[in-house]
Amino acid sequence: MTKSHDSANTVVKRVRRREAAEVHGGSWKVAFADFCLALLCLFLVMWLMAVRQAQELQELLKAAGGNLVDEGRGRMPESLGGPRGSLIAREPLPSDGDTLEPRKASRGEDTSADSEPGVRLSKTTYETPADMAELAAVLTRLSEQAGLAGNVQLMITAYGLRVILHDTDKKGMFRRGSAVANEPFVQLLRKVGPVFARISNQMLIVGHTDSTQYRDQGAASISNWSLSSDRAIAARSYLLMGGMPVRSVLQVVGLADRAPFNVQDSNAAENRRIELLILTTGQARNITAMFSAPGETEALVDGVSTSLPDHDALVALRGQLVPGR
Repeated sequence: MTKSHDSANTVVKRVRRREAAEVHGGSWKVAFADFCLALLCLFLVMWLMAVRQAQELQELLKAAGGNLVDEGRGRMPESLGGPRGSLIAREPLPSDGDTLEPRKASRGEDTSADSEPGVRLSKTTYETPADMAELAAVLTRLSEQAGLAGNVQLMITAYGLRVILHDTDKKGMFRRGSAVANEPFVQLLRKVGPVFARISNQMLIVGHTDSTQYRDQGAASISNWSLSSDRAIAARSYLLMGGMPVRSVLQVVGLADRAPFNVQDSNAAENRRIELLILTTGQARNITAMFSAPGETEALVDGVSTSLPDHDALVALRGQLVPGR
């Protein structure tokens, strides 16, 4: 503040330094910092989504190149995904021993199959046809709750319970020409997973296609063999995500179009299917022995030996090969 004196009046002048400080102050820096923080969050979300997508695309390693077409019709497959309710899926991808069940248990959540409406299991091992009928009833209720009753058939066989998950003319399990499962099928497998966590039976997972061929018929090209195998592997992954333990699966295999369900029409929708064969203990043991290292062997004839586990079958076979014995 300065003063000037003259003969008549005294004039006081105030120099307002605050206005200059406000013009050149730091408020714009705060706004810029907020903008940078928001941009950083956006990049972080995009990175997490990209990482998740990269993990999911591992399920399509063989379905990512060449003329991967609508089983011969010209449509490229899409990456795994679908409605999840959020930008980033919360479920971990399955790995050995790493499923949702240990994580739910650590949070104190109910992981039993009985937590699903209509699921009641009276035992942990299913052997007889009556046992398999009880298990079939449970799986039937789950398929009805998922709205896929028309896509599921169950058969009791000498080997165990055969669960057939097939396409219909109106609803498919997988997108045509790819191993990407449609959301209702994914949800059904996730609901079924806890059931297999409650039982000790092992299973085979078998993939099938119709007879429509891919456009490229080269030896190294994608075929119905790789497609059926990829779909079977994808089904195993979704079961693991639902809580099925790794030990439940004994074998995963693709049969392409070699075992049609509808033999009159090899291109019928029901030929595109995934089968779960829930084995009895004896059948699981026989399959394991078939591919395991041979144990004790016994000679059948000169130069030929066998490791058949069934002694009675061994005696009968020897009698057929060597008359009079």
